[in-house]
Amino acid sequence: MSRIGGKVIALPKGVTLTLTADAISAKGPKGDLSIKTHKLIDVTQEDGTVTFKRKNDSKEARSAHGLMRALTANLVTGVSTGFERKLEINGVGYRAEVKGKEIVLNLGFSHPVNYTLPEGVTAKVEKNIIVLTGADKQKLGAAASKIRSFRPPEPYKGKGVKYLEEHIQRKVGKAAG
Repeated sequence: MSRIGGKVIALPKGVTLTLTADAISAKGPKGDLSIKTHKLIDVTQEDGTVTFKRKNDSKEARSAHGLMRALTANLVTGVSTGFERKLEINGVGYRAEVKGKEIVLNLGFSHPVNYTLPEGVTAKVEKNIIVLTGADKQKLGAAASKIRSFRPPEPYKGKGVKYLEEHIQRKVGKAAG
């Protein structure tokens, strides 16, 4: 039995979940999101809770059980409170600024890097930290990963763009002698 799939999702106040034959959609203060349901998982909603049951015990159904529950939980969390991802910029002269729906990054290249944020993701810059917020966890993670990929942190001086909670394993430089 899936430990994740067996957990019940409690719907917070202000969030409405709509179940159709092939989709689950959630509406809340942060926006509207929807996902497709898996054909081997039954989703039921009663008394402000959502439960997930497998139709059979096949390998595909067992693997989709926890996945559907996790995706639905992310859907509910996204429309109620939203998600946040923080990136830290380290390096002399490295900086970022937000211009409308675009982030302009100066990362030591001969040109600034312009990144257009996906729909539903917003950004703000506080000193050397970029704070990305949004309702869709997948879009938010993809945007953070893309921004990090422009200049990943290097192990000698730690220069580059890294996740705030990420620890960079440092290396010792070449010894003179």
